[in-house]
Amino acid sequence: MDMVFFPTLGIGWVFGWIFLCVWYAIQGLSLLIVPKDVRDRLFEFDRSSWTKGQRASFATGKMLGLAFLIVIVLTPINIGSPEFLIGLSVFAIGLLGLVISIHNFQKTPLENPVAIGLYKYSRHPQLVMLLVIGIGLSLALSSWFLLVLRFASFGFQHSGVIAEENECVRRFGDSYKEYLERVPRYLIT
Repeated sequence: MDMVFFPTLGIGWVFGWIFLCVWYAIQGLSLLIVPKDVRDRLFEFDRSSWTKGQRASFATGKMLGLAFLIVIVLTPINIGSPEFLIGLSVFAIGLLGLVISIHNFQKTPLENPVAIGLYKYSRHPQLVMLLVIGIGLSLALSSWFLLVLRFASFGFQHSGVIAEENECVRRFGDSYKEYLERVPRYLIT
């Protein structure tokens, strides 16, 4: 593989922004077709119980994620490279998984924890698929820096995942505790 650590940045027509347009168009359409109450549930975060450390870590992860997106926009695409083809495939798998996990979320009654479809294999399949999308983009754009940035962002956001799971235990009780014991957080324990 002909990966570089930090890509040469610029502005042009055949750059990573194309991937972001495809990603956000597909994710946006997936979210538009779900009812408003499902979207509200998907994005509701009660951060009042989060510690300062959790908030700081989560915010750092979000900032690293923003840096990841900015570098993608400014990175040229080398369409003929093997990394591009592998990355494009991984990106497509991640997008498909993201759409499926949103659909799984929609199919679950609002008063129940989501435990169907991809949620049988991961408690956070949308986050896992966003990581897969990021890996695909890093490979497609042949950048180790993007890969490191994506994993760092994911790692810093982990504290928010823990806080979200604690909130779900409070909300759903024993059924969510059983789910925690049965299903790994990110596909692997």
